[in-house]
Amino acid sequence: MLFSILIFIAAGLAEIGGGYLVWLWLRESKPLWYGIAGSIVLILYGIIPTLQTFPSFGRVYAAYGGVFIVLAVLWGWVVDKKTPDIYDWTGAVVCVIGVSIMLWAPRS
Repeated sequence: MLFSILIFIAAGLAEIGGGYLVWLWLRESKPLWYGIAGSIVLILYGIIPTLQTFPSFGRVYAAYGGVFIVLAVLWGWVVDKKTPDIYDWTGAVVCVIGVSIMLWAPRS
């Protein structure tokens, strides 16, 4: 379970970090190398989830979506200095509950 969580976090940081670098390049006129570095990181993001041990692509990516939401809220708080409100945190908790149900509910 810990390995799965770490893979989801690594994928989320790669997606958000890569997207952020591309954002900085295109929206905030940073140098071209920001866009190139961001694109490389986004390619890595596409590879990282394949390290999951779950057999279903759809389930892995659906569950990852919930983890991504939590990481995006944290990114906005730490990097963009936008303090999440009670609705941000409530939504993030709901997502984590949903991810937990999807991945670890007993199935027959």
